[in-house]
Amino acid sequence: MIIIGVTGGIGSGKSTVARQFGALGVHWVDADDVAREVVEPGMPALAAIADHFGQDILTPDGALDRTRLRQIVFEQPEQRLWLEGLLHPIIREELIRQLYPSDYTLPYVLLVSPLLLETDQHKLVEKVLVVDVPVDIQIDRTMTRDTNSREQVERIIAAQMPREQRVSRADAVIDNNQPTEKVAAEVRALHERFMVDFG
Repeated sequence: MIIIGVTGGIGSGKSTVARQFGALGVHWVDADDVAREVVEPGMPALAAIADHFGQDILTPDGALDRTRLRQIVFEQPEQRLWLEGLLHPIIREELIRQLYPSDYTLPYVLLVSPLLLETDQHKLVEKVLVVDVPVDIQIDRTMTRDTNSREQVERIIAAQMPREQRVSRADAVIDNNQPTEKVAAEVRALHERFMVDFG
């Protein structure tokens, strides 16, 4: 089974592209979804986070207060390092578990991850597909989607790999700053190529 990593900066549309592959029957796992799953109420990682940051990192119903945690880790780099040290191994283990579905016949799967190239997740993949948009589009989309301030979005982008460096490490690039039907056509063409290359 070939694992293709799909990455891109925040707001680039990685999940949208992954869903288009999914419509063609391709199995995909989103590292962001897994990252949320491992900190759900009752999970050991959430208890460790609450022990470290205090109970006010939780919402009244016991879930993780993501907005508060995001503010802390982007204002205090040493706290981000602590959090990554806790979560990255747990997320990696769960990703590996989910990447190998039973009764799946296509020759490749997708691992969708915003931090694919910044973490050791890139060691899980044979190829890298980058979903790319200009930085100003990233900022606009993320502010609209997450109701974050421009300053906060710019800090998140600054913490990720620079756009040019990410694109330089890609085996394939999808330009997601174009009409949906053109993106879908690029996805179909890549899918056909992957089926030939890995089939």
